[in-house]
Amino acid sequence: MLGFPCNQFGAQEPGTDAEILEFATRQYQVNFPLFSKLEVNGDGASPLYVWLRKAAPEADGGEALTWNFTKFLVGRDGTVIKRYSPKVTPAAIGAELAAYF
Repeated sequence: MLGFPCNQFGAQEPGTDAEILEFATRQYQVNFPLFSKLEVNGDGASPLYVWLRKAAPEADGGEALTWNFTKFLVGRDGTVIKRYSPKVTPAAIGAELAAYF
């Protein structure tokens, strides 16, 4: 798992990268890499998220992320396998991994 903080959803990630890492580690016991804060929607969207959104749009065809914690499952070969809503937990995704790997 990899984390990419973004402040585009209710200004929930206003801090510096170091502050976000400290908070996520203390509050949620995050033990996976957190990268620098980036944008996921709009003109300033990171190329990573432009690619992820196009490769795995919503069921209605929409690409924009609607809230933090949207998740993408990417195969070892770089293929985007699936997009998960923010409400889907990592534990639920973990249960599906055997089907893909």
